[in-house]
Amino acid sequence: MNYSPLLISLKAALFATVITFFLGIYIAFLITKLKRFKGLVDGFLTLPLVLPPTVVGFFLLIIFGKNSFIGNVLGRFNISIVFSNAATVIASTVVAFPLMYRTVRGAFEQLDRNMIYVARTLGLSEHQIFIKIMLPNSFSSIMAGTILTFARALGEFGATIMLAGNIPGKTQTMSVAIYSAVQAGNRALAYRWVAIMATMSFITILLMDKFETVQINRIGKGGN
Repeated sequence: MNYSPLLISLKAALFATVITFFLGIYIAFLITKLKRFKGLVDGFLTLPLVLPPTVVGFFLLIIFGKNSFIGNVLGRFNISIVFSNAATVIASTVVAFPLMYRTVRGAFEQLDRNMIYVARTLGLSEHQIFIKIMLPNSFSSIMAGTILTFARALGEFGATIMLAGNIPGKTQTMSVAIYSAVQAGNRALAYRWVAIMATMSFITILLMDKFETVQINRIGKGGN
């Protein structure tokens, strides 16, 4: 059994999680400060969460295709995104981003505004408020969003197969490997990949539950 789909999936999910972690937190912070067109921008950022993954992949194919503006610019440097390792990361990042963004934004908006008002009266800048108040008090939500992001990126299929394709040893992730095995009539191989993905997803959920339990106990002890 070739384990390259496992390695490709893990690499894409890890890179996507790191990118989404920083990007999701920063954009969530910016949106909470936005005064105009907040609903419009929020809807655009959340769109990949409600669109079918194949539709997201189609848009990515248009954006990064050779005939697009970005594709032409990258082509001058002999860089091609479509059917590359980078495509698996981009697809996973775009699809998983809304989970991180929505989770963190919800946490920021549920913070006690009085803490922020007091911090401002004490002379703290918005950057200091973000670092010293918003992030620490949203830590559990941020970690939950990170775990969900990793799980979503690990199982991405539709956008990945549209943008990255199905190249064994290069862009074939576990989800795509399952699809290929079923198409080829190799049920045994498909069962193995399904078992691996189901186990990894289950472990991810257990880790998230464990983390939430620790956070609840910590808050409970702090309250006592």
